Amino acid sequence: MEETVLVQLHALARAAAHPGAEPSCPCAVGVLADRDDGTVVRHGRLVLKSHAPGSDTEELRSRVGVASLPALAEVLLPPLPGPRAALDGRLVTGWPYGAPVDPEEPAAAPWEEAGRLLALLHRTPPPPALPAMRAPLKAALAVERMRRSAPDRPATATVLRAWRTLPDPTEAGSTAPAALCHGDFHLGQLVRAPHWRLIDVDDLGVGDPAWDLARPAAWFAAGLLPPEVWSRFLGAYESAGGPATGTATGGPGGDPWARLDLPARALTVQTAALALAKSAVEGRPLDEVEEVMIDTCARIASLRTELAPPASP
Repeated sequence: MEETVLVQLHALARAAAHPGAEPSCPCAVGVLADRDDGTVVRHGRLVLKSHAPGSDTEELRSRVGVASLPALAEVLLPPLPGPRAALDGRLVTGWPYGAPVDPEEPAAAPWEEAGRLLALLHRTPPPPALPAMRAPLKAALAVERMRRSAPDRPATATVLRAWRTLPDPTEAGSTAPAALCHGDFHLGQLVRAPHWRLIDVDDLGVGDPAWDLARPAAWFAAGLLPPEVWSRFLGAYESAGGPATGTATGGPGGDPWARLDLPARALTVQTAALALAKSAVEGRPLDEVEEVMIDTCARIASLRTELAPPASP
C-alpha cells in the first residue's frame, strides 16, 4: 500500500480507538500485514483492515457479516460495530485485537483447537446468498502469478507439470456436501481474543470443507508437518463432527485422503507457485521449506496419482 494511504489508515485507526480528541496516547501501534490482498494496522486493542483493491464490495460485506452471526460468536472473531469505511477504493473494517500464534513456539501451536473450530464452522448452516469460498480460485491465481513473475525459472516448469495433473479446481465437482468454509485456513488465521478464534473472512463462503484442511494435509504429505501433529489436528476435527473427511457420516476408519487428495495437491502447487513468484520479485533463492514444496510438485507430476502421505499417523 502507498505510504500516504497507510498514514491515512493509521489515522483512521487512531480516530476509531479514541473518538474524543486526545493529544497523545500510550497505545501499541504498528502494521500487522501489508500485502496485495490487504493491509492490517493495529492501534491498541483495535485493528483496521483495508481489504484487497478490486474486491467485490457486496460480497465482502456479506462475508464480514457472517462473522457477526451469534451462532459463530465462539468460532469467528466478530467485527467491531459501526459503519465500514472506504479508503482509496478499498473497504475498511474494524476488529478487536487478538494475540496471534507465536511462530517461535511451534510446539505450542493450537492444532487441536484449530481442528475443533473448523469443524464447528463447517457444521454451521451457511446463510442464504453467501458466495462461494475462494480457495480453489486462489490456487489458480497463484499459478497465473507464477507464470507472470517467474516464467524462466526451471522450477516453474515442474510446478506447471504438477498443476496439469489436476482437474480445474474451480470446476471440479465434489461428492462432499456444501458447507460454510473459511477458504484460506492456516495457523496465521488464529488469534486468542480471549480464547482462540478464526480471523480473515475475505475468502469465506460455501464449498467443499476439505479445502480448509488442505494446507496442513499438504504439509503433512510433504513431510513438513510431523505425523503426530497431523493426527492431533485431524483427530480433533473429526471428534468435533467435522464433515470434510466423510467420517462424520461414514463412520470411523475411513480414508480421509479420498476427500483430501485433490485439495492437498492443489495447495501444494499453490504454495510452490507463490514461493517462486515471491522469490523472483524479491531476487532471492528459495528457502528450504519452499524447495520441499517444489520437490513435492515433482513427485505429484511424476506419479500422476494421489499425494500419498509419508507415513501413517
